[in-house]
Amino acid sequence: MTACIGISGSHRTGKTTLAKVLAEKQNIPFIQTQTSKIFQQYGLNPSQTLDFDKRLWIQNKVLEQSIPLWQNSFITDRTPIDFMAYTLADIQGKTEVNFIALQAYLDRCFDTNNQIFSQLIILQPAIPLIYEEGKAALNQAYIEHLNTIILGLCNDERLKCPSTVIKRHIISIEERILACDY
Repeated sequence: MTACIGISGSHRTGKTTLAKVLAEKQNIPFIQTQTSKIFQQYGLNPSQTLDFDKRLWIQNKVLEQSIPLWQNSFITDRTPIDFMAYTLADIQGKTEVNFIALQAYLDRCFDTNNQIFSQLIILQPAIPLIYEEGKAALNQAYIEHLNTIILGLCNDERLKCPSTVIKRHIISIEERILACDY
């Protein structure tokens, strides 16, 4: 069976570190997503506020450029669940939203996730936050907001892929590896 494992979670939770270690342990390729580079390619910064249409446009670009990378067996540090969460997190009470376009994007993300991934591992906020240039904002409330959205998306009936949630108290890489149920 082909192992296509996606590590999901808000930014700054240790997804890339865990994905690299799991890939090495399983002897399958690690595919690092290029979200920040894709934003930069289009003159955007992941930490800047975007209007909804611009957010949906760039998130579609991120999805489009990620799909070709997700082939055969692999472990990656982002999934369509993450992409949906960042899109939804930017919607506020007064945000003007083209709901038909949003629904089409969400359906596309769920379909992509269901077609490609055999397992999701969800990392919750737990490790200390460290600023890094070019990375998303270190706003703990925003990170919690994203975490809640990701947990909700992983319980949505449209998601067919099994998922494992790593509990917050599990911080060490060794314990996180043991907690992965795949």
